[in-house]
Amino acid sequence: YGGLLPVATMLETIGFQKLVEETVTVERTTKVMSAYQFILVIVLGIYVGFSRLNQLRYIARDPLLAGILKVTQLPPQCTLWRFLNSLHVGIARQIQSIQRRMREAVWAAGNIVLKAVTVDTDTTVHTLYGKQMGARKSYNPKNKGKKSYQPILSFLAETREFIAGELHNGDRPTGKQIARHLQEVFQVLPRCVVTIFARADSGFYCWEAVEAYEKFKCHFIVVARKTSRLLAELVAAKWEPSPRTDAKEQCEFRYQPKGWGKPYRFIALRSENDEEEAEDVVQYQLFATKRYKYRVFVTNMDTPIHELVWFYSQRAGAENLIKESNNDAGLAAHPSHLFLTNQNHFQLAMLAYNLDAW
Repeated sequence: YGGLLPVATMLETIGFQKLVEETVTVERTTKVMSAYQFILVIVLGIYVGFSRLNQLRYIARDPLLAGILKVTQLPPQCTLWRFLNSLHVGIARQIQSIQRRMREAVWAAGNIVLKAVTVDTDTTVHTLYGKQMGARKSYNPKNKGKKSYQPILSFLAETREFIAGELHNGDRPTGKQIARHLQEVFQVLPRCVVTIFARADSGFYCWEAVEAYEKFKCHFIVVARKTSRLLAELVAAKWEPSPRTDAKEQCEFRYQPKGWGKPYRFIALRSENDEEEAEDVVQYQLFATKRYKYRVFVTNMDTPIHELVWFYSQRAGAENLIKESNNDAGLAAHPSHLFLTNQNHFQLAMLAYNLDAW
């Protein structure tokens, strides 16, 4: 009661029903409830902790939920499933459009006028245990060899909101897919935003991502991936002591990776490697050689090295938001073997997540 009633009041205040009816086009003719009621019951079900449709039977006669939906009881699981499977490919984009308009309404109601925002972009791995379409055997450190999805998500660090994202198959996103995602992110930011900062890990280290950042005049810092040419630059660089970071030494240089349009500023930290780690390994945010461990970033900002390193370290908050999305919003629960259905469920789950942020 204490959690759901304020959310229902907020949805009524910002006109959620009107937004859904104006934006979402459902081809299936529904009888038991309207399309708006079906979407609302799935979103509120995820919000209160029921990420699976069959779990909604536990609250089918709950007076508060039924009162919000203006029905006597919720329909059975099979009816909810038929509705979810009937949603077409454009529904995911329509739900994102609803979220953009809701964000503008919530910011206006809360007198939130952020001139500068920080966008944290990351991917996560969802291990799959069924026969879902789009599953791939790819990067999966916790469950090696198992098939998975790799969704792409972007959050606003200042408000903890999910800004944009999509369900992606288990393959690593290509440069074109990353650029398309970043373009969607910057296009849905509220109009009051003037300055954009962006942080991303090595999965987004590519020319297409940098080009997208530059196109929207974004101040970015991205972790670099290990290449032989980059290692040669690191060996030849002039290293200095780094008293204001947790590393032993630091350096910076201009470098143009292969296929990039122009050189950029690279900053690097290094510490001596343990003797036990004799083999070359690739780790999150760093790569190691037999002698040193390196952390390398590419950026278009002129800020001192220690400040940039501190700024990037704050991106750890995005990982916590992804954990909340997976565990609390049911993002990792992919209910169908159909990829399209899972795409639409992904957007509904993130809408439920944003209800909590708003």
